[in-house]
Amino acid sequence: MVRVYNTTKHSCLGEQIRMADSSLRRLVGLLGKRSLAPGCGLFIVPSQAIHTVGMAFPIDVIFVDKKYNVLGVREAVPPFRITRVFWKALGVLELPVGTIKDSCTEVGDQLKVDFPD
Repeated sequence: MVRVYNTTKHSCLGEQIRMADSSLRRLVGLLGKRSLAPGCGLFIVPSQAIHTVGMAFPIDVIFVDKKYNVLGVREAVPPFRITRVFWKALGVLELPVGTIKDSCTEVGDQLKVDFPD
């Protein structure tokens, strides 16, 4: 689990965000989940685009580069959609709907990812 903080806006995006950093974890993603609790999410690394095919609920999506700068945001992406490709992205954060709005996160913001010791 990692914690993701928006240092630009001084807001927390999530304290219990799982890493999807293996082929299997990226493949499974959030499939099979019925919802995401506040403060939870998935950080898919590496990834430059995502799909929500087979998902049961919408999600907020944030694309970040290798320095954790926000490259793109998509709010409330419904099931059975595909995002555009962000060629410079390192990874994608999948978060509960409302996280982007509540944290005021926007393109250009700097995120900090706290990995466990």
